[in-house]
Amino acid sequence: MDVATVQPGHTRGATLSLLEIDALTVEARLPAGGWRPTLRDISLRVDRGEVVALIGESGAGKTTLALAALGYARPGTRIVVGSIKFDGADIRALRRPALQMLRGGTIAYVAQSASAALDPAMRVGAQITESLAIHRIAAGAEARERVLRLLSALQFSAPERVVERYPQQLSGGQLQRIMLAMALCCAPQLLILDEPTTALDMTTQVEVLKAIKDTIRPGHVAAIYVSHDLAVVAQLADRIVVMRNGDIVEVGATARMLSAPRQDYTRALLAAAHPKPAIRHRSSSSGPPVSGATDPPLLRLQGVDATYRLPALFGRAPTSVRALKDVSVDIRRREVLAVVGESGSGKSTLARVVAGLLSPRRGHVLLDGDPLPAEARRRHKEQLRRVQIVFQSPELSLNPRRSVGRSIGRALEFYFGLRGKAQQERIEQLLDLVQISPELGHRFPSELSGGQRQRIAIARAFAAEPDLIICDEILSALDTIVSQRIVELMRDLRERQNVAYIFISHDLGTVAAIADRVAVMYAGRLVEIGSPADVFGPLCHPYTQLLLQSMPELRQGWLKEVVDTPVEQTGSGPGAIFDGPGCEFQPRCRFALSGKCREERPPLRQMAPNHAVVCHRRADELRQGGAFLEDGTARH
Repeated sequence: MDVATVQPGHTRGATLSLLEIDALTVEARLPAGGWRPTLRDISLRVDRGEVVALIGESGAGKTTLALAALGYARPGTRIVVGSIKFDGADIRALRRPALQMLRGGTIAYVAQSASAALDPAMRVGAQITESLAIHRIAAGAEARERVLRLLSALQFSAPERVVERYPQQLSGGQLQRIMLAMALCCAPQLLILDEPTTALDMTTQVEVLKAIKDTIRPGHVAAIYVSHDLAVVAQLADRIVVMRNGDIVEVGATARMLSAPRQDYTRALLAAAHPKPAIRHRSSSSGPPVSGATDPPLLRLQGVDATYRLPALFGRAPTSVRALKDVSVDIRRREVLAVVGESGSGKSTLARVVAGLLSPRRGHVLLDGDPLPAEARRRHKEQLRRVQIVFQSPELSLNPRRSVGRSIGRALEFYFGLRGKAQQERIEQLLDLVQISPELGHRFPSELSGGQRQRIAIARAFAAEPDLIICDEILSALDTIVSQRIVELMRDLRERQNVAYIFISHDLGTVAAIADRVAVMYAGRLVEIGSPADVFGPLCHPYTQLLLQSMPELRQGWLKEVVDTPVEQTGSGPGAIFDGPGCEFQPRCRFALSGKCREERPPLRQMAPNHAVVCHRRADELRQGGAFLEDGTARH
């Protein structure tokens, strides 16, 4: 039978399945000695041309199972028992040379973080052709031509220029597509995709998902797609395998799993997925106004500009990037101000300026009306205490050689001088506050799950009893259930501790659930601010419309609809901004006015008491959802 005629989801037999894993058990070494199972008696089949998604919470064993298809166990783990057969061959019986040729050639792997996986000192073209040379497929001009054709298929507009660049000269979406090119260049039969879009913003995610779908489907490449995002899985997978604590909970065709899951845990995963914010025709909410409030703000940014410098590397002259442009915004006591936008929009730069990790080029940051020193090292202890930050990756911000209790204790000692029994009692209170058992205080970060580590980072921030906590993408690497728990925790802590948040995220569903106000940033500028009901409402900025359109929906067929619908350029990103006196979003905007948007800075338009948009379009034009042609005439 022609493999192209095999229908995913049909009964799988030995003659049809490309990958067969039977009764697999994998164990992990415990810090105190001994071993514990991370996978227990797992069996999995993948047919030729089929995409199988592995979903579940962090620690479920998804990546461990996917890597087993390569005959690989991560350091500190071991395959104890089980059969792993690829196209009938026993992978576990292969000698090292044969295994090395299998990996990257017949079975390819795409990592979650392209920036961490790629060599910054090698041009991306050389990194792709290296795989062709290692597997003795092509070399020289033939290899280069093969790479150029592949990059063109992956929607690179000028592949001959791209191959000459270094990883740090490309955007996140481009880097992820380079990783995909490296995996596909040797024409593998099976592709392992390990959370390839988790760290990407919404518009870049669409770009990468389209590239994945366009390359694996025509070539009938089988794939294992590891993810915790059910909305993404729904666009690609033929079958879904739900995992929990090293076991398979439920398996089924994607359509059935989304519409009629049989297990409570699968239903919990579906329920934890934040829905796409609906554009509702409703009046402005009662949140704090954009300006003119009677109560003085807790924190105020006034006309802040900030730049960061790119070093001189590989013959490139040092350059400065203007990351924030004349940003003014207030944060009030106990308010949750969400900051959204694509990668490169200035969200994290804003966080670094407020935290004193980056000095603004001009403008001021005021705390209770008093200027904050630009650098954290020049702020006195009380100023440091009142403004805390929780970073995206707790494994990088927590000392791996210090117990989590001790990490919290250092903050208590620094700010309040607590030691001994008093410190230990407060550590236990803080652990209880973030719903962590006090017994875990003696453990090290490596002994905790991702969600537990993030709770520890939150507890450390609350140890200072701050007035404001900056949350910089704290949920981006967490699965849906853990993210939901963290959001609920943050809501509860705000009420109990009277703290305000700057909540930076690219997940609009989470933002709609937690924020009092939403600030939308593009290319370093604030382009919209207001309550979630208004910002995600009918009068939103064209860029906000693009973000909403790019947020995956929990149903099959959404990706095709988005790709087939003419919208703003989702792949150009903030890096392709117009360098002129007009609106930065003008090159990507369907509704730009010829000449005016290019030449004039758009005004701040007050759409409602709590809602402002930076746009040349009037409210009555925006209200109709952009139903205007480029010359301003109405569409029919």
